[in-house]
Amino acid sequence: MKVFLAGIIQGSKVAAEIHNQDWRTPIRSALERHLSAAEIYCHYTLHPNSITYDLDDIRSTFTEGLRRAAESDLLIAYVPTASMGTAIEMHEGHHAGATVITISPLTANWVIRTYSDRVFPDIDAFERFCASGQLAALMKAKKNL
Repeated sequence: MKVFLAGIIQGSKVAAEIHNQDWRTPIRSALERHLSAAEIYCHYTLHPNSITYDLDDIRSTFTEGLRRAAESDLLIAYVPTASMGTAIEMHEGHHAGATVITISPLTANWVIRTYSDRVFPDIDAFERFCASGQLAALMKAKKNL
């Protein structure tokens, strides 16, 4: 099973800087505990300095990420504030048939509502969902497991 971790990196920051990426570890840990067969792909882990890339590298890196999002069985999107890149990754995953789980307080946002199979307010709620077996059941019902 292929899992794609999507989430805010630069968001709406004007300067060439990124948001804290500490959200990735607890999500990865929850997946490792409750979906041990998952092959987790984290674009940021492979490209931690992407904020410094030139335009050609940005385009190829972004395109590769979108391809991987579309090839995933499960896409976990962490969206504490608006993120254009994450929105596109969610679109690609959803359009290709992935189960899309979103962790976000933006429950009225149209992108979040349109592309998410489930939305959780925080990582703890996501962890409880995984621990209960409901993630596996959701994926099975959607035929991604």
